[in-house]
Amino acid sequence: MAKILTNREDNYSQWYNDLVIKAELADNSAVRGCMVIKPYGYAIWEKIQAILDKRFKETGHQNAYFPLFIPKSFFSKEASHVAGFAKECAVVTHYRLKNSPDGKGIVVDEDAKLEEELIVRPTSETIIWDTYRTWIQSYRDLPLLINQWANVVRWEMRTRLFLRTAEFLWQEGHTAHATEAEAQAEAALMLEVYAEFLETHMAIPVWKGVKSPNERFAGAVETYCIEALMQDGKALQAGTSHFLGQNFAKAFDVKFVNKENKQEYVWATSWGVSTRLMGALIMAHSDNNGLVLPPKLAPIQVVIVPIFKSDEQFASVNEKALYIKKQLETKGISVKYDNRDTQKPGFKFAEHEFKGVPVRIAIGPRDVEENTVEVARRDTLEKAIYQITDIEIKIEHLLEQIQLNLFNKAMNFRENNTFTVDTWDEFVDTIEHKGGFVLAHWDGTPETEQRIKEMTKATIRLIPLDPKKEEGRCILTGNPSHFRVVFARSY
Repeated sequence: MAKILTNREDNYSQWYNDLVIKAELADNSAVRGCMVIKPYGYAIWEKIQAILDKRFKETGHQNAYFPLFIPKSFFSKEASHVAGFAKECAVVTHYRLKNSPDGKGIVVDEDAKLEEELIVRPTSETIIWDTYRTWIQSYRDLPLLINQWANVVRWEMRTRLFLRTAEFLWQEGHTAHATEAEAQAEAALMLEVYAEFLETHMAIPVWKGVKSPNERFAGAVETYCIEALMQDGKALQAGTSHFLGQNFAKAFDVKFVNKENKQEYVWATSWGVSTRLMGALIMAHSDNNGLVLPPKLAPIQVVIVPIFKSDEQFASVNEKALYIKKQLETKGISVKYDNRDTQKPGFKFAEHEFKGVPVRIAIGPRDVEENTVEVARRDTLEKAIYQITDIEIKIEHLLEQIQLNLFNKAMNFRENNTFTVDTWDEFVDTIEHKGGFVLAHWDGTPETEQRIKEMTKATIRLIPLDPKKEEGRCILTGNPSHFRVVFARSY
């Protein structure tokens, strides 16, 4: 089945698009720029959701839901926020349709114009902070720790499945605090939650840091982020956590009475990850044979394929296969027993390899006689013969090895594609011919950052948390710099 893929080295973008569609993760929709997430893809997203949702609740957060539609006037209350999203907003202007006077279909009823236009949610800060005004009166109401699982719309002109679509799924946390220190701690905590999830479950190493002013979330005082490196040498922003200061509290008049019986504005954060993580998962690990999924997020961790030529052989193989399935499930391993009689074993091998199932077990008549199975691992394509005795323990350990191997492989790739440069010529050459993360000095000005972006299409992905002090000169201006920042081209 890998033959249906464009070669990754020849055309990475087309390889990615082929893989998303042919591995049955998602399809393009009839609505331009939108996607249909298919069951296999949605099963991965459900695992991502479940793990993160559990972690959010462990850190004291509760789920709620807020409206999809936001009055246009709400966006006028926080100027920098609306400026950041104005060009991406979808706007609802009418509330009714009618039959066309010429009898040809349906038209908008021009008499059904809304008194105030509604914005289809690009993010929920404004509608949530308008609501928080009624929920928060006293310090006893704080902290308020709310998360929402939802869809959002940002009218992207150039789209790509999972990575950038007009509508996508995500979670967005919105919290309110009595002090600046508490809000800062919350933003830092959620960044750690995201980083831990990517590294331990997605097997993707990340850089942690803060965004430069040019790349900061609209309306935020500080944006914390994690950045991952994809196999084509481009960076992908995998999650963000924003310290909003009191900007939204002041815009929506959200005050509380403190312990000294004085009124003050609350302090805020917001944070989120989206179905873009699906794109990261695909691009960080997969190859020219198809998907490679880390066991912790694979919908099917083990597939068992029986091999037989007669009904008599199938009976004995089937009995042993069902025994193995049951033993594996006692360890909480998700198992598919592919006993379809419409496809040959070779087809099944290729199909499950293409769809990234971490472990394949093949069992035939000779295996039954010898109490063995053939085990193939997707990450290295290696095969081995295992004794069936204690098979559940052996496969459990193998899945752990695969998870660790994928992380180590991704970490080695990042280390081998992280470069330190000191001059403009070195920087341009590295960006153009090597890609990856580039550590370089920057003079700290938005103007220099913008010029670098215009000249090379590389942006400052992040300023490392607690950057190592190192005196140097800005690669473009030659002005003094006290530490290096991380540049890359990105998605």
